[in-house]
Amino acid sequence: MDRKLVFHKPIFEESAELSRIYALRDNKTCDSTILDTYIWKDLYNTEVYIEEEAALILMKDDKGYFAAMPYCRQEDLPLYFGLLRRYFREELGQPLRIDLADEEALKALKLYNNTDFIIEEESDLKDYLYDAQELRTLPGKKFQKKRNLVNKFMKEYEGRWEYKTLCCMDEYFLEKFMEKWVEIRLSEGVDSKDTLIIEKDGVIDILRNCDKVTFRVGGIFIDEELEAFSIGSYNSREKMAVISIEKGNSEIPGIYQVINQQFLINSYEDAIMVNREDDMGIEGLRHAKESYNPVGYARKYRVYEK
Repeated sequence: MDRKLVFHKPIFEESAELSRIYALRDNKTCDSTILDTYIWKDLYNTEVYIEEEAALILMKDDKGYFAAMPYCRQEDLPLYFGLLRRYFREELGQPLRIDLADEEALKALKLYNNTDFIIEEESDLKDYLYDAQELRTLPGKKFQKKRNLVNKFMKEYEGRWEYKTLCCMDEYFLEKFMEKWVEIRLSEGVDSKDTLIIEKDGVIDILRNCDKVTFRVGGIFIDEELEAFSIGSYNSREKMAVISIEKGNSEIPGIYQVINQQFLINSYEDAIMVNREDDMGIEGLRHAKESYNPVGYARKYRVYEK
């Protein structure tokens, strides 16, 4: 059947349908859930095309248009990959480019041996994968430093701290925290202002639409003040929690270790794997993610048509 691809801006009313489609095949990357699609939609000028059993994601950066690997059943990948390839050639007038392609899709499409394409690993964008039970319990010598920080925090703030599972009614606390966090990061001069603002607005956008998008939020309060929070989603096919957002008051030792642990204990007790996304090539972030002893990586690739 000849399909005409008509893309449109993602709307929150489509999020449940997109979530179902994203789970149609194996994919251990953070892009196997929809939170990042919505959080970063303005940064990448994201547009979507949706069918009953497939979704295509079109984006744009300073180098031009690119797409995500098609979301569909594995056996349908060749069909939708071909549709994207034709759309890029006939509608956009450029060779196909796919970013953040997962290994499972590359193997299914036999792209490693296809001379029409160049495959490059995006090494700074690989996702860190962890054993969920290890992050809940922090066992053994390799987690001793993490346990020490958690224990120190709990002792110092005994009777003053509380973990809360948050909901739409708590949007005010989260928005205020994000605004304060952006101010601090801007004063430190380590992040791009545009990226910080887009992330803040993206997070606030999903919070305001929490009746339409499925995700979980947990926060650490000290003296009734929100000092850290996490937002995550669940890939039921892989039994994997994907942690898209984790923010904390860096002046409080142990706060990140506590929110990391408590969020999994309270929100993802059934998860066997945790995806804590990539390090963006930032040395400090890489060190922090490696310190939690990943059990593997979800590697991602850029696909260029020659």
